[in-house]
Amino acid sequence: MNYSYWELKEWFTNIDFTIVGSGIVGLNCALELKKKHPAAKIIILEKGMLPQGASTKNAGFACFGSLSELIDDLSSHTEQEVYNLVENRWKGLQLLRSNLGDKNIDFQQNKGFELCDSETFFEECISKKEDINNLLKPIFKKDVFSVSDNTFNFKKVHNRYIVNNFEGQIDTGKMAYELLHKVQTLGVKILNNITVENFTEDNTNIEITTDKITFKTNKLFIATNGFANKLLEEKVQPARAQVLITKPIKNLQIKGTFHLNKGYYYFRNIDNRILFGGGRNLDFKTEETSEFGQTAIIQNELENILKTTILPNTSFEIEHRWSGIMGVGNQKKAIVKQLSNHVFCGVRLGGMGVAIGSLVGKELAELIHE
Repeated sequence: MNYSYWELKEWFTNIDFTIVGSGIVGLNCALELKKKHPAAKIIILEKGMLPQGASTKNAGFACFGSLSELIDDLSSHTEQEVYNLVENRWKGLQLLRSNLGDKNIDFQQNKGFELCDSETFFEECISKKEDINNLLKPIFKKDVFSVSDNTFNFKKVHNRYIVNNFEGQIDTGKMAYELLHKVQTLGVKILNNITVENFTEDNTNIEITTDKITFKTNKLFIATNGFANKLLEEKVQPARAQVLITKPIKNLQIKGTFHLNKGYYYFRNIDNRILFGGGRNLDFKTEETSEFGQTAIIQNELENILKTTILPNTSFEIEHRWSGIMGVGNQKKAIVKQLSNHVFCGVRLGGMGVAIGSLVGKELAELIHE
């Protein structure tokens, strides 16, 4: 290893807190730890050159659940559990905005629109609209969901949309930049291109083995979400989400965030482009992976929906394709807990990293008792 003794001594001795993962949870955990323990020595270990978490790679939806998704959640969760999920997502979004500022993350609240593929599905959702609005009224004080006509001229969908009046969007690149800048300004050290291989614990501290160095820390926080099962035995399943973005489109009239097919497809405007992702339902087994990449079956369907539904009368070109790894499970509640005397985790964000990541990071840091 081409480092001097003095470099290694400075970075890897007397470490109070080590965080694995520089995504939205890890960075917010560091922010909160610095507030509570300003003199603490904190390092963050990141396996990538840039943050690798899904919350920095996703479509930038500042969302908390479409109407059909919340209806579906009620089949496997109690009303109170669904209420808690939405409340935490909303609190997390407000914390994100408060910490970083709307302008710095390009937050826009242009509403969300759920597109239904049939009148039957539309009517099924609308029949539960008032119940869901009443359930969420204590959080938002107003009706979350309403209905509008097909003002965007999409094809092959029902001529009325279900509107989420509180949904927004952010620039996740700006979010990551602001978070990184904020924690580094506070003195948190971030080490990139370093992979944690394992760790062992004794009565006083944790020994962490990486592909570069072995060192000790007083407390370890694991915030790797979809990659959690590489280090933990928690019930977290990786789930890949594939995304693409078009080249600029002249006179693009689409504005807002949009959901198709119970949220398995999602798109929005960003400047004068369309960002479009989803399709995991086409091949669930293949997408249960922690490997980045794209597949023909999903990319072809994304392009097909762009051509036939979203931009049927507009020519477009794809400029870039990428993927992110989410952490999911049979329950949507995030796992935030103490695992042992010195080890803690905040994982399984369920595809809602932008919404709940800030709150989960804060809760993770608060597991340390004074």
